[in-house]
Amino acid sequence: MPTQVTATTGPVRYMQGIAVPAESVRPPEFFARTRRRTFNEGSQTWNGFGGQNTWELKKSDIIAAAIIRFQGSLTVTPGTGSVATTARWPYDMLKAVRFTANGASNVINASGLKLKLREMQKRDNCNDRGIVNTFGGTSYNQGTLASASESWGVGSNTSALGAGTSNVDLYWVVPIAEDEVDLSGAIFAATSSTDLTIQVDMETAANLFNLTGNGAVSLTGNIQCTTVKYSIPIGSDGQIVVPDLSLFHSYIQSRTTQLGTGGNEVRLIGQGAGKTLLRTSFQVWNGATPAPLAMNATNFGEIAWRYGSNETPDDYLDGDVLRHINERIYNSDIGGIWGFGAIDFAAENAFRDAVDMGTTSDLRLLVTLQNGVTLSNAAIEYVQETIFQAGAGS
Repeated sequence: MPTQVTATTGPVRYMQGIAVPAESVRPPEFFARTRRRTFNEGSQTWNGFGGQNTWELKKSDIIAAAIIRFQGSLTVTPGTGSVATTARWPYDMLKAVRFTANGASNVINASGLKLKLREMQKRDNCNDRGIVNTFGGTSYNQGTLASASESWGVGSNTSALGAGTSNVDLYWVVPIAEDEVDLSGAIFAATSSTDLTIQVDMETAANLFNLTGNGAVSLTGNIQCTTVKYSIPIGSDGQIVVPDLSLFHSYIQSRTTQLGTGGNEVRLIGQGAGKTLLRTSFQVWNGATPAPLAMNATNFGEIAWRYGSNETPDDYLDGDVLRHINERIYNSDIGGIWGFGAIDFAAENAFRDAVDMGTTSDLRLLVTLQNGVTLSNAAIEYVQETIFQAGAGS
């Protein structure tokens, strides 16, 4: 049975706002004795476009990740009009996934597409090669961020959809821990004072589909939440045994519309002592019905990150260079159809390369848009992945 921490005696350590007996913090013994578990947090009726589904997670074990699944059916009825998908379909049907842990709000706050990206960035055994999906009317067998067990139902950013009903089956991983092996940033949940909530806000139909005339769409189904947990073992002395859980892991999405051709410096928010930046990823959405600009030299010039007066530790000539480097790191062409670019400090050696946000003041992302790009409704959507001491805030 899961161990419930209800009281402590003697010295304690506060980890993520939870008091744990100091003598219980024994990482080597924990990893020798713990067991991974998967737990069904419940299936709910999907609450529709613009709706919301919420789970209060069970108070047991140490939580490393959550998996959100939507399973349902999409009915397209063009009638005498037309039905098209935008580039928000299918993954950004989750407009925002928010995870709150023990009073620390905004630990995870990102859209579904950014969560799909992060899974591809972090897990080197996960790739999308050979997974065929349609984007903009063209079939692609890589760069889709999809897995073979998923079904988009219909293509993304695709016009003139025909009448019919198709199955939709989509997965998103919520990265509560930065690493599911060493459990950095995992959450201690085995206490009555724990407050762990996953809230999913759904995108509106108008941002997922373009309808003309009497064209219509209907989407129905269920949405499920599964957590990946690690048991809290009992040591030979009768005490619970836990790893060092003094860190939080954060994955936060932001957006700015202050864009023009030429160099755009986007100041990264949330800087402060005790925070470490692991990677930052971005897209530029553009057009009357916004879609991501492909990461290439036609759209993007110099890309870099800067701090202080003008220190520029990493500088990429153009979008082609960054796209190639990203594919080499992630084994996925993230810059193709979805137009992602990423500056990654943790892919090879986080202890060496990660950025201390307390000493790199005025941290900025430089994105240069080529002069030939016509901007309309343009915005940069970027996400920062950090790890920080529990007392450093979120």
